[in-house]
Amino acid sequence: MLRSSYYLQQLRDILYIAPVVLIAIMGHEFAHGWVSDRLGDPTPRMDGRLTLNPLKHLDPFGTLCLIFFRMGWAKPVRINTRYYKNRKSGIIMVSLAGPFMNFILAFLSLLLYGLLGKYGSADSVSVTVFIRLLYYSAVMNIGLGVFNLIPIPPLDGSNVLAELWPGVSVFYQRIRPYRTWILVILLASGALSRPLGTANAHIFNTLWGFVKLLLNLNPHIPQTSPFI
Repeated sequence: MLRSSYYLQQLRDILYIAPVVLIAIMGHEFAHGWVSDRLGDPTPRMDGRLTLNPLKHLDPFGTLCLIFFRMGWAKPVRINTRYYKNRKSGIIMVSLAGPFMNFILAFLSLLLYGLLGKYGSADSVSVTVFIRLLYYSAVMNIGLGVFNLIPIPPLDGSNVLAELWPGVSVFYQRIRPYRTWILVILLASGALSRPLGTANAHIFNTLWGFVKLLLNLNPHIPQTSPFI
């Protein structure tokens, strides 16, 4: 009985997580493409990556990791840095655009979460469903944003570090064939759980603190960060 209840809860969680994962990935990759496009690079537009269709941005392994570990990655947007007036700053701006968009989406999710918690009817099934979706949206967007700041290819943090410290590019070239498996092993082994959980919890609590100040909320929703 306990086992069936556990699996039912897991299935219920996945049904909530799946749609917000698609939105988080779409926002992340669209931001990369949009910033590169604004810097004069037509490549993302020609590749069809300036779209809100999340299916254009999915990476199979990264999406599964995001669903099961709450940390993952999407299919990288192809860019051509020759179009940038300043290559170094252009790459850094494009790389940081994805995580920044996730943090914006997380904040908006928590803001709507707070509004529904304050003004919505606690007896309404639809309000309860939307509140849970918004909560998962905040969790997934923070997880995606923080994870992609890790300086391991193909994550965004590796592009930033390579521009700030060009010597690391040689190491990145050596591990490139194994990069996906390196990330999967790090996630599955739990090696990243504590440091990323701490970073995620800090950002979650900071964003939620802003929301509580803006809406003058009582501190009972949510009671604790989901990352610790």
